[in-house]
Parts: sequence; structure tokens; C-alpha cells
Amino acid sequence: MKLQLLAPLALATPLFFASAVKAENPQDLQKLFSTGECIQCNLSGVNLSGAHLIGADLRGANLQGANLQEANLEGADLTGANLKGANLTSAHVTNVNLKQANLNGVNFTRAKIYDSNVYQASMENLNITDAEIYNTGIGVGGEDAQIPDWD
Repeated sequence: MKLQLLAPLALATPLFFASAVKAENPQDLQKLFSTGECIQCNLSGVNLSGAHLIGADLRGANLQGANLQEANLEGADLTGANLKGANLTSAHVTNVNLKQANLNGVNFTRAKIYDSNVYQASMENLNITDAEIYNTGIGVGGEDAQIPDWD
């Protein structure tokens, strides 16, 4: 009897995961997970909560509205990426290249943002409540702030 109950559950389990991770282009998501590279991919609205994206190459990717809560982005390259309205609550953003990225409306609540490049990034309406920010040009106020470029 138990075996009869487990078989349908085992077949249905991938369907639950497929609906939890939704992307505009599922092939892009598969490419990201298999190669760690997804240049100019459309991952808008994707749920990458808790994902390990260490060293991922996401240059020019569309991550608008993506859920990256508790994701580990250490060493990732998000140059020119669109993260508008993304949720990076409690994310690890260490040595991340966010040069020329759209960070408008990003939620960085309780995120750890260390040694990351935000040169020429758009940063309007950020939520940095309780975020730990070190050696990164994100702060409160200052139209004339000088933000260094890594390159």
C-alpha cells in the first residue's frame, strides 16, 4: 500500500519544483544551473531563493523582480544586469560586479554586501535596512559621492 502511494508522489515531485522556479525562458534557467553562465538571459521573476550562484556569469541578464532571497552571489558578474525590483533579502553579495546594473527598487534588507563594484549602477529607492555594507559604494544620500570602478 505504501509503495502505491509513493509512486505517484515521486512522479509529481518534479512538477512542484517546476512551478516553484518560473522563468520567462526555462532554457535560460537550465543553462545557468548547468554551466554557471547565462549572459543576457531572461530570468525576470524567477525564484532563485537560496540558490548558490557563486561565480555565476550573468552579464546583461534580466533579473527584474527576481527572488534572490538568501542567495549566494559571491564572485558573480552582473555587469549591466537588470535587477529592478529584485528581492535580495539576506543575500550574500561579496565581490560581485554590479557595474552599470539597474538596482532600482532592489530589496537588500539584511544582505551582506562586501567589496562589490557598483560603478555607474542605477540605485534609486534601495532598501538597505539592516544590510551590512563594506567597501561598496552604497550608502545614504550624497549626490556627489565618488564611486570607484574596479577596472
